[in-house]
Amino acid sequence: MDDAELTLEQVLKRDIPWETYMTTKLISATGLQHLRRYDKKPESARAQLLDEDGPAYVHLFVSILRDIFKEETVEYVLALIYEMLSENPTRARLFHDKSLVHEDTYEPFLRLLWKGNWFIQEKSCKILAWIISARPKSGNGVIANGEASGSKKQITTIDDVLKGLVEWLCAQLKQPSHPTRGVPIAISCLSSLLKEPVVRSSFVQADGVKLLVPLISPASTQQSIQLLYETCLCVWLLSYYEPAIEYLATSRTLQRLTEVVKSSTKEKVVRVVILTFRNLLPKGTFGAQMVDLGLPHIIHSLKTQAWSDEDLLDALNQLEEGLKDKIRKLSSFDKYKQEVLLGHLDWNPMHKEANFWRENVTSFEENDFQILRVLLTILDTSSDPRSLAVACFDLSQFIQYHAAGRVILTDLKAKERVMKLMNHENAEVTKNALLCIQRLLLGAKYASFLQA
Repeated sequence: MDDAELTLEQVLKRDIPWETYMTTKLISATGLQHLRRYDKKPESARAQLLDEDGPAYVHLFVSILRDIFKEETVEYVLALIYEMLSENPTRARLFHDKSLVHEDTYEPFLRLLWKGNWFIQEKSCKILAWIISARPKSGNGVIANGEASGSKKQITTIDDVLKGLVEWLCAQLKQPSHPTRGVPIAISCLSSLLKEPVVRSSFVQADGVKLLVPLISPASTQQSIQLLYETCLCVWLLSYYEPAIEYLATSRTLQRLTEVVKSSTKEKVVRVVILTFRNLLPKGTFGAQMVDLGLPHIIHSLKTQAWSDEDLLDALNQLEEGLKDKIRKLSSFDKYKQEVLLGHLDWNPMHKEANFWRENVTSFEENDFQILRVLLTILDTSSDPRSLAVACFDLSQFIQYHAAGRVILTDLKAKERVMKLMNHENAEVTKNALLCIQRLLLGAKYASFLQA
């Protein structure tokens, strides 16, 4: 059977020759005694043994994984640990018991992430995630297992583990070990681990944020909805971390989240996206982008639906008020700038308002004429006739209202770009391209005679 398709049940049906391992001194007589009491016993009997002597079983299982390399045995012990933790995740605390302070409980799982088959990788990942989440906290941060000063040997620290695990999770997102389960397992683990500030830091340093963005897209099947939910949960957790926010601001995350919230009927998905929007609203240019993406209208529409989640309803109300406040505060040039940077232009009133151009024409000089350069890029790359027409018109307005407009645009090689649009199939584009060329040739002095 393909190792990737092994199930927990199939592995646990195996009979492992524990006596042979004792004969070869790979497990002790006490270890064998523990295994005979535990292995193949009903859940209630195993639960009682773990309640009475849990740390001893953890020590035994970790020792086997450290000392025995036979694949079938490694798979079996991982299955025992996975079964133990899935039945009661709080048992992960046993791995942090004081009696195990000199035991390197992390190392076998971290090693097996990279060296095992898919069954071994998947179980090691999930077990590590449980153990990490259960580790005790102290006033100074984290008490990581094995960091006691009395330890003579080099022990894997929590930082080593988190770095190694994040590295493996990112590798799964780039090139999954399993074609259908690699990415979902990675996202599922991240959605739990990103609650930890140190994991957020490691993930951003590993350039992991960009790996999430392609996974944010509307979903239909139950499996894909769960993956979408957990991906959005990761983004929400990252929205509390400033370095991650900086990346989210320069990617298409906001546009993708907006598409998801417009089309999703799954309450938990809508809830986590709206909570993310609420976190991002006061940060940088996110508020202006949300306005441009039509989020106020989308929020209004969402509020008319029958949601049962009180947190979602509260977040929708807060987001609606926040967006109204953002619209009131946005200067006309901020709105204009956001529209241009998004690359989709329309005949909003400001394009033809004389006051807008008189008050803001010098703002076009910012960042080495950034907005003019973007308008020219739109002429080169956009296939939308409306955007092309508005961009031509805005360039002609800049010539009209800026004393050196003609010279600046000539230096930026605007004429060549606009000339290409003179024969465009759309009449609105050709009309505004002609106006722009006339103003470029005549300059501001005579441009007022050519007002459209």
